[in-house]
Amino acid sequence: MLTIVLDHKSKIPLYEQLYREIRSLISEGELAAGERLPSERGLAANLQISRNTVTLAYEQLYAEGYVDARPQSGYYVNKIDRINNEGSLKFSDIKNEESSLKQDYKYDFSPFSLCKESFPYKMWDRLYRQCLRDGGEELFNLGERQGDLKLRQSIARYLFGYRGLVIKPENMIIGAGTGYLLQILEHLIDEKYSFAMENPTYMQAYKIFSSLNRKIEPINLDEGGLKVNELYNTEAKVVYLTPAHQFPTGVVMPIARRKELLGWALKEKDRYIIEDDHDSEFRYKGLPIPPMKAIDTKDKVIYLGTFSRTIAPAIRIGFMVLPDTLFEVYRKKLAFLACPVPRIEQAVLTAFITGGHYERHINKTRKIYKTRHDALISALKGFGNKVCIMGENAGMHLVVRFNYRLTEKELMEVAERLGIKVAGLSKHRIGKEDANTYLAALLIGYGNISEENIKEGMGVLKKELDNLDL
Repeated sequence: MLTIVLDHKSKIPLYEQLYREIRSLISEGELAAGERLPSERGLAANLQISRNTVTLAYEQLYAEGYVDARPQSGYYVNKIDRINNEGSLKFSDIKNEESSLKQDYKYDFSPFSLCKESFPYKMWDRLYRQCLRDGGEELFNLGERQGDLKLRQSIARYLFGYRGLVIKPENMIIGAGTGYLLQILEHLIDEKYSFAMENPTYMQAYKIFSSLNRKIEPINLDEGGLKVNELYNTEAKVVYLTPAHQFPTGVVMPIARRKELLGWALKEKDRYIIEDDHDSEFRYKGLPIPPMKAIDTKDKVIYLGTFSRTIAPAIRIGFMVLPDTLFEVYRKKLAFLACPVPRIEQAVLTAFITGGHYERHINKTRKIYKTRHDALISALKGFGNKVCIMGENAGMHLVVRFNYRLTEKELMEVAERLGIKVAGLSKHRIGKEDANTYLAALLIGYGNISEENIKEGMGVLKKELDNLDL
């Protein structure tokens, strides 16, 4: 009979303990191949447990191939090739890569951080439970491949009210963030066509396009955003841009430049504009400029939006609105793809939008970010002519050029030493990085840092830079 000790006080079920013990004996060779296991009744009696517990353990061993079941005879050990475990790692030996590389910062000026305190935890929890109660098991069935129609309709209504957009919910695709949607889009554009992108640009988009061997044409910026005249000098058929608040510089593209860009797209039937409207909600001076999609009368704009930049990074829900021509390509080539966003999450977001909670959340967070934005502007004034600020009217970060005798790389090292988390502008440039040039530039965010820490953090940085610049 097997020598096995079970812990009846353990939270691990008895059948699982038994399964693990027998599996270990087989793996270690203490139970030889072909050896018959004790009968279910006999082992149950010996261990003083129910026969059903033994049956469950044996069935699990059988399912995983450790034993073979022979009718009217019982369970027999299968031959298992043993792996030499000498010197092998234990779980306790494996370091958590993320935690080992994680830097603790006292002042979080990351441009990608959002205000954690503003997340509507109680409302989200209430809506989650409500959706589970009302939707029941239907929420765990496969839904519409483009995303649930109710969510698409609620987004369309919101965009009409807030952004003045008239869009077709049937042309909208829901996806797990902008990155997923860009990969979908990439497969809808003829592979021989090159893409144009702002330079500097949103690097996730650049990495997605370039990883798929798409030729990228970088286009320089001026005070009005992407230089359309340079676009004409390329072979690009598609241009990706962030006109509401250019990432990372913060430039807001004026109406005249937007119309000029639409004119470029109209020159050829297979030209398109990808408009990533990622944080248009956060504008602090004047009213938001209508998106390019709102003035697109010829269906040349592919419109992208995300809730990861307005609600929380973990809300991996974005949407893409395709022109009719590209939607037809999607329907023929990729309509078989299932929506990667769980239906329960789609249902909660739908309720969040239709109940007016999303709009209230935006209004609340806009006030918070405006206050922190003003606090950062005020703190930077203390640097005098040593800094030059860009992109101060929208978004959740500023681009700040520092006139010290330090390269961008050196400035980043100083900030890290002081426990200040920032990002370098050069990391967002296509082509040769300029981290080693003078006139360093940083992206300084204010989404997840208090006004007090903004003032204190910038004060610490100024004091250190002044000492180094003597």
